[in-house]
Amino acid sequence: MKKFASITVISDRRNWMNEFLPAWLLKLKPLVEDIIWVHEVRDMTGGDIAFYLGCGEIVPPAILSLYERNLVVHASDLPKGKGWSPLAWQILEGKSDIPVSLFEAAERVDSGPIYLKRTLSFRGTELIDEMRRELARATFEMCGEFLDRYPGIVAEAVPQEGEATFYPKRTPADSRLNPDLSIRDQFALMRVADNERYPCYFELDGDTFVVKVEKKKVT
Repeated sequence: MKKFASITVISDRRNWMNEFLPAWLLKLKPLVEDIIWVHEVRDMTGGDIAFYLGCGEIVPPAILSLYERNLVVHASDLPKGKGWSPLAWQILEGKSDIPVSLFEAAERVDSGPIYLKRTLSFRGTELIDEMRRELARATFEMCGEFLDRYPGIVAEAVPQEGEATFYPKRTPADSRLNPDLSIRDQFALMRVADNERYPCYFELDGDTFVVKVEKKKVT
């Protein structure tokens, strides 16, 4: 197994991936002499591999050139589903099988060749925290497989083919419920709402009400 001198991981400061990253970074220690975790592209200084996990910044070519490989994990069947929050948008579309792609970062966003793909399968009752946990698990498995098979895996990269589609950035308004529709009709929206940052809400008779959905813990 190849020993790496330096691996950098970048995630946005408030990204949900930050909850899961410390445990994974500990597992990397036997493989890497120096592990660097940053939240700003401007703090990236170069090394063997850079993982962009929950990074919303557009990375300039000058930064990409500082690393042997720049890797991104995106929860869609690229080139379909480029852009923002692909997991949430696909759940809202009624999908239960969510593809996850590990690919090389390129100057054009979400356009680089693909190294690995996985599929997450959900029953339809998982809330966002459960879905994120599964996505984090798949993300780390794919990143680990890439490292295990590097550098040979580079030759297996597959160019993206087909028509690209794009998801917009989600806003608080995307969590708005319709008080005249049933819970069942809007359950997909409740599933993907972040209770802390972007909770569901509805407006009724001039007032706004926040709705937070949690699973009852089995005792």
